[in-house]
Amino acid sequence: MAGLRRFLDRLEPSFQKGGPYHKYFALFEMVDTFLYTPKDVTRGSPHVRDGIDLKRLMSYVVLATFPVLLMMLWNTGNQANSAMAALGMTDLDNWRGWVLNAIGLGYDPNSVVANMFHGLLYFLPIYLTTLIAGGTFEVIFAAVRNHEVNEGFLVTSMLYSLTLPPSTPLWQVALGIIFGVVLGKEVFGGTGKNFLNPALTGRAFLYFAYPAQMSGDAVWTAIDGFSGATPLALGAAGGIEAITNAGYTWTQTFLGSMAGSIGETSTLACLLGACFLIYTRVASFRIIFGVFLGMVVTSLLFNMIGSDTNPMFAMPWYWHLTLGGLAFGMIFMATDPVSASMTNTGRWVYGGLIGFMAVLIRVVNPAFPEGIMLAILFGNIFAPLIDYFVVRANVQRRLKRS
Repeated sequence: MAGLRRFLDRLEPSFQKGGPYHKYFALFEMVDTFLYTPKDVTRGSPHVRDGIDLKRLMSYVVLATFPVLLMMLWNTGNQANSAMAALGMTDLDNWRGWVLNAIGLGYDPNSVVANMFHGLLYFLPIYLTTLIAGGTFEVIFAAVRNHEVNEGFLVTSMLYSLTLPPSTPLWQVALGIIFGVVLGKEVFGGTGKNFLNPALTGRAFLYFAYPAQMSGDAVWTAIDGFSGATPLALGAAGGIEAITNAGYTWTQTFLGSMAGSIGETSTLACLLGACFLIYTRVASFRIIFGVFLGMVVTSLLFNMIGSDTNPMFAMPWYWHLTLGGLAFGMIFMATDPVSASMTNTGRWVYGGLIGFMAVLIRVVNPAFPEGIMLAILFGNIFAPLIDYFVVRANVQRRLKRS
């Protein structure tokens, strides 16, 4: 790290005013301050609760995604290698195949190293495209407004990338993050002023603009010619019986060994990240448990109502938790401190609303089995209204006491 510090110090004059790369100084500062404490730090006490700054806040969220990242690398590669074995393929006729053959790792689905490296070859292009495309527009808006580029985009880029199928075309990856950054955040003033989660805004744009590449059975495993439905899609078509007949167990879906968006499959990895975020007080436990309770109560209600034609009515809450991206959205997306409710009571209501809407969309909507993305965006819209009524109720209660 000391060598990296000296290297960055030598580069800094080139990015400062008068240097050949001064236009990219804001981007250099973002990378530098993410790795090290900036030279200019707050000496006073402007923060209401504690002295945590934006850099530490965003860094903690990125650290919390590490269990998800590790599981994502293994599962994405395992799904690809298993699909190749099922199709009788022994090689890939693309650049990934050239890299894997050059290294000599092969395509063994039983090899942890082979799976993780194969998964990295799918995730890395998506993440680098997200960083370059979204980061470019972050720098453009920062330069026009004469603002600094902060670490908020690092979290947005990470969460956005983890919500995508591994087969997403890179031009769509770039288009989605640009839409999320520009229309989901920057047009409202930038970090801290957006009312929608920018990562989810970009993901929702891709889903509605390019549904063929964002849904269906052929997009979850990036092997040409292989088609496999996610357990949630199987459940929507035939209930728990269809999921178990396909060979999936609840433990398997909890651990995350299944097809789906690259970072949303492992509930266990998401819960590990939740423990870290709650311990560091970066994420509100009220929102997380609010979503969980809303999901449990709503699913139990549908279980009691029952249906002879819709198998999703009988889906237990513990299956809802592990299928699709509910755990990932509950922990990493719904807890966005900018677009979520700010009051403690409002956070319970906000979380409960998201849990209720997620199950409602999954059960009642016949065209869209995954509901957490739209439920969170719906909750983002109502968050200011929820806080307004909570504050008004507190004011009225205090007036009555006095």
